[in-house]
Order: sequence, then structure tokens, then C-alpha cells
Amino acid sequence: MKVLSYILVYRRFLLIVFTLLVLLPLPIIIRTKEAECAYTLFVIATFWLTEALPLSVTALLPGLMFPLFGIMTSKKVASAYFKDFHLLLIGVICLATSIEKWNLHKRIALRMVMTVGVNPAWLTLGFMSSTAFLSMWLSNTSTAAMVMPIVEAVAQQIISAEAEVEATQMTHFSGSINHGLETDEGVETNERKEKTIPVPGYSNDAGKISSKTELEKNSGTGTKYRTERDHMMCKLMCLCIAYSSTIGGLTTITGTSTNLIFAEHFNMRYPDCHCINFGSWFMLSFPAAIIILLLSWIWLQWLFLGFNFKEMFTCGKTKTAKQKACAEVIKQEYQKLGPMRYQEIVTLVLFAVMALLWFSRDPGFISGWSALFPKYPGFATDSTVAILIGILFFLTPAKRLTKTTPTGEIVAFDYSPLITWKEFQSFMPWDIAILVGGGFALADGCEESGLSKWIGNKLSPLGSLPVWLIILISSLLVTSLTEVASNPATITLLLPILSPLAEAIQVNPLYILIPSTLCTSFAFLLPVANPPNAIVFSYGHLKVIDMVKAGLGVNIVGVAVVMLGMSTWIGAMFDLSAYPSWAPPISNETMP
Repeated sequence: MKVLSYILVYRRFLLIVFTLLVLLPLPIIIRTKEAECAYTLFVIATFWLTEALPLSVTALLPGLMFPLFGIMTSKKVASAYFKDFHLLLIGVICLATSIEKWNLHKRIALRMVMTVGVNPAWLTLGFMSSTAFLSMWLSNTSTAAMVMPIVEAVAQQIISAEAEVEATQMTHFSGSINHGLETDEGVETNERKEKTIPVPGYSNDAGKISSKTELEKNSGTGTKYRTERDHMMCKLMCLCIAYSSTIGGLTTITGTSTNLIFAEHFNMRYPDCHCINFGSWFMLSFPAAIIILLLSWIWLQWLFLGFNFKEMFTCGKTKTAKQKACAEVIKQEYQKLGPMRYQEIVTLVLFAVMALLWFSRDPGFISGWSALFPKYPGFATDSTVAILIGILFFLTPAKRLTKTTPTGEIVAFDYSPLITWKEFQSFMPWDIAILVGGGFALADGCEESGLSKWIGNKLSPLGSLPVWLIILISSLLVTSLTEVASNPATITLLLPILSPLAEAIQVNPLYILIPSTLCTSFAFLLPVANPPNAIVFSYGHLKVIDMVKAGLGVNIVGVAVVMLGMSTWIGAMFDLSAYPSWAPPISNETMP
């Protein structure tokens, strides 16, 4: 038993040693560059899938192993760790830092929810829409972490209002007055005392419930609900936030790291294409995201609360106590923000300018502003725009700093910019930057060693299958793998394999790479599959089986919509019917 306990404690270390030793015959016996690169690939893949080492630490292994095996020089490997992608990421993080610092994200979320109304179904759609919109520009994780406290307060207020209504009906003959819709004051009647339910990460008095009312207790977390329907409502709202934060990230190149990794890999491997940029990605992914969002909303609504079209579309209907409570708490949360400040306005303007410059750089159907520099075609990219706007966040004054002189006079001595370098550093995901750099280095090593071409030749028999079946298989494979591995690690690992596959079977690489990239984000089944899933799971309303049931439906919807898109609007955008001239011609040479 003692030995077993030691094995359990040192399991990560033992896994690392075991992996290195078991795979070692590959480079020792075969003794080719392809085998040595395959050894590196398998080791890194195992460490990424098991997280025996931190993901970013594993991503540094190409810098160690490729020079030792003679695949690439250390200088060349190091150059792969900082690409155009990183400049784009820095500019986007500057925007995200300013948005969160000045609470613009919260104002956008609350305003959008107030717009759709307080009917439970429409309220859920409002939260999903606002979360998806924010996730287009912020990280999925920070979006879910920001919106969930608001959603939790609203859910608890609905439960509280229902309890107050029932208590009032029981005690109306005594003349007691119901203040159940108030969110900032405790109310105590003659016959009962209220107690507050704590909301994780959020301090608000909104979560109050009658202790005399019959409650259902969740044995796992101690969370209390009046009825089973209240419990279902909490589950629904949690999953809506988790899934919409992921779906929203699909729509922009900068929305999630997997999109950025794909764009950089594709533009490096196929530099003559000039077809993947911010505007083109938005045009192909936005319709898919909208369809997936709406179908997911319908699926989740039906699964947990039922979908009553008559109730949803009844006009002029008197609001229930729940709906009034919901509207009240959202209104009060919005009022706490006060009027829109100068810093929020400037951030919003820079945000709009960045998006406009991205869309208008090279829209495709007309000449963009990049045509103003005909001597330097292709020099300015989306990262150029991101860096320009990012620098403006450090230059634009947010407020004036003053001091009082000995004579009592107040004078200005400096100004504070919209964001500082320290604030930027706290938001910058350096681990993702290193992980992506390691993926680029791994892809370069596969290309230099000839492993990519060897894999492509071995997979060429798949060309006898229908193209739609190949896409379906790769999409399902990616969707399954991303449930147990991180999304960036999954896409980084598969891109160097899927690209040569497409070339080997003479299929437009976009035909396979686009659906695979989109499906990498479909990590909906497990709490550990995605950070937004883990965030909402931590609030205690959900069980793993709830996420599996709901996530399976959303996964099926996502893959089906992507397949539909490839055969309709996406196929029409890129002319996927023929093997393109910008892709390398297939070689009949068989690698050893």
C-alpha cells in the first residue's frame, strides 16, 4: 500500500519517464528524421493530453529536442515562438484590458438583457446574446467569469420573489406589506425571517428566500431551491452562459485562441492564398454561430423548462412577479454603473475603430485601405491594426493627476492612460502565447523533417472516401479529442496532420481545416473540457450528467451546422470544389 501511495503521488513524474522510455525505440531503431520528429510529436502529444507537464512547459520541448535531433537549428526553432499572431494577441489584450478596467463589458451585457425583456425564455436569449457578443472580443473565460455573477443574482432574485409572493398570499389578511421585489434591503415579516444565499464571486443582497417555505436541498453543494423548476432554471441559465461564451468566440479571428492558431498556421503554410483575414473569417463563421446559438437556446430551453411558443409570443400579457423581480434586479445593476463615463466612451470608440479597420483592410468584394500602399502588398495585416490601436490605449489620457502645492494650489503633474503596462501584464495570457509558439515550432519541425509529407502519403488512400465523410470523421474526431484536451493543444497538434492529409487527397485544405478548427471549440460535455464550463459548474447548480446531456445535443447541433455551412455559404465563399493553385502540388514520391 505504501508503494501504491508513492506511485499515486509521483504519477506525473512516472508518466513523463515512462513516455520518454517507451517511445525511445522509434528514433533509435528507425534512425530517420521523420522518426525522430515523430518521437518528438508523440511525446508532446502525450504530455498535452495528460497535462503531465504544464501545457506551456511542454510547448518548449521543440526548442530542446529539434536541435538535439538535428531537425532544426536552435535559432530557427526560437524564431517560431514569436509570430504575427503574437502581435495580434497583444493588441486584442490591450482592448480587453481597457474594456474590463472601465466596466464597459458589464454595461453592454446589462443593456442588451434589458432590451430583450423579462420573459424567462427571452431573458435567457438576452443573456446568451450579450455573452456571445462580449466573447467575440474578450476571452471566453473572462466573459463567463464576468457575466455569471449577474446571472446568479437574477436567478436568486426570481426565486426570492416567488417566495415573497406566496408568503404575501398566506399573510395578506394581517395587512402585511410585501417588499419582495426590493434587492438592496432585507425584509422581515411577522411570521418569518429571510436568509441570504451566498453567491460565489458576487456580493449582493438579492439572494433572499423564506426559510419557512418548503425547500429542495442539493446535497452536493447545499444550494437551496423552492421547487424543481427553480433548480432547472438555475441549470439552464448556467449552461446558457457557458455555451454562449464559447459560441461567441467562433465568430472572430481574435475571439478564441484556436481561431488565431489556425489563421497563423494557414497563412504561413499557404502564403499565396490571401483568403483568411478578420473579415473573411467573420463572414464564414458568423452565420454558423448565430444558427448554433439559436438552436442551442431552443434545445436548452426545451430540455430544462420546456418550450412554450404561446407563452413566449403573447403580447400585452401582464408581467408575473418573477418577471418584475428579474427586470428590477437588472435595472438596479445597470443603475449602479451610473452614466457612461469618458473612459468608457473612448474605449468604445477605439473598439469600433479597430473593428472597422479590420473589416475594411481587405474585404475582398471591394478594395480596402491596404490598397493605399501598393508598393508594399501584404505588409499590413490584422496585427498591424491591433498594435496601432493597442498603443493608443497606452497614449490616450484617462484622467488627470493633480497635487496640492505648499501654497494650497491644485496643479496637474501627470496623466493616467486608459491602461498601464502592469494592468496589461495581468491580462496577457503568456501561457497561451508560449503554447501557440510551441505549436508553430512543432509544425515547422514536421515540415523540415519530411514527417508532414510522409503522413500525407500514408493517408492518401482516404481520398477514395467521399469528401463529406472525411470532413465528418475529422470533425467528430476533433470534437471528441477536445473534450479531454485543451482546445489550443488539440488544434496545434492536429493542424500539421490535417494539412498534409488535404494535400495528399487533392482536396482544398480549407475544406478540412475550417470545420476542424470550428469543431475544436465544441467542448461542451464536461466541466474540465473548457474554462467557461468549469466556471459555471463551480456555482453548484449543475451535476456532470446535466452537462453531458445538454452538451451532447449542442455538440450534435454544432457539427451539423458546420457541415451545412461547408456545403452552402462557406463553400460558395472559397470555391471549395477544386484543388486550388495556391496549395502545393501533390508529389508521388513515397517517403521512407
